[in-house]
Amino acid sequence: MIPTITTFGWVPEFARGFVRDMRPRWAFEEVGQAYGVDLITNSKTPEHRRFQPFGQVPTYRDDEVAIFESGAIVLRIAERAGKLIPVDPAPRMRALQWLAAALNSVEPYVMALAINDIFEADREWSRARHGKVVDDLKTRLADLESALGNNVWLDGIEFTVGDLMMISVLRGLRGTPELADFPRLAAYIARGESRPAHRKAMADHMAVFDAPVPA
Repeated sequence: MIPTITTFGWVPEFARGFVRDMRPRWAFEEVGQAYGVDLITNSKTPEHRRFQPFGQVPTYRDDEVAIFESGAIVLRIAERAGKLIPVDPAPRMRALQWLAAALNSVEPYVMALAINDIFEADREWSRARHGKVVDDLKTRLADLESALGNNVWLDGIEFTVGDLMMISVLRGLRGTPELADFPRLAAYIARGESRPAHRKAMADHMAVFDAPVPA
């Protein structure tokens, strides 16, 4: 069987382009791997939870494994293809460290802003908390921009799973005043988004929402 991911057949407009199936879609395109997509409308069903206990998307399966979590899925795609992840131990581990950093050291701060200013904007404490959330995020972005320096990609000139995941996380800040303070990070995101594989993945992701909603 070809590798297959499960994701939503419909999401609100503000979420389009940001659902995490974009991460494996992008990885598939980078390595040149055909893939299938199973669309669902409800990720909280008992059937889906038996596979994804947290009721989220995406999930992934091939003829050997069935897994969830976008980071694990991207790693599986890269490992299976022998691309996006260096062979030599030192650069290989640096690619893995950046993938882990994207998910553990950066994404929580990006999501904290989204939760505070979008999903919980109507809470009485949201406005008061905004400043602290922004300060924490900017501290983390400053650290990341310093680490990136003048590199094209995080580890120099080779695009890896670390960059794919970091850019996927940072894309949640596109158009925000918080990102505007970090021009090197903004340029880094733009480089990632301009890759043909990302453009193809985004087009396929968005095309789902132009199609009839699955039953």
